[in-house]
Amino acid sequence: MKIIYSPKSKKNLKDIKNYISKSNPQNAKQFLDRLKINIENLVNFPYKYRKSIYFDDKNIRDMIFEGYTIIYEIKNNKIIILNIFNQNKGLK
Repeated sequence: MKIIYSPKSKKNLKDIKNYISKSNPQNAKQFLDRLKINIENLVNFPYKYRKSIYFDDKNIRDMIFEGYTIIYEIKNNKIIILNIFNQNKGLK
């Protein structure tokens, strides 16, 4: 399985990094490293996380990681990262 980041999710990652970097650049890097490791582990167990509460499709899942929701779709032997957002700020 291959992991693909949608343009929206790439922007989300950049925004998250910029936001965390304002107070602590080192924490931003560490957080993104941990997040990416968890995303990469999806290839081993793509259905590990719950069916998305935002979509009515069993192939779209919600991974929760340190207060963030990562919405991803399992499709054609790919994992497509659709959106990443802070749970406190809600889906955008």
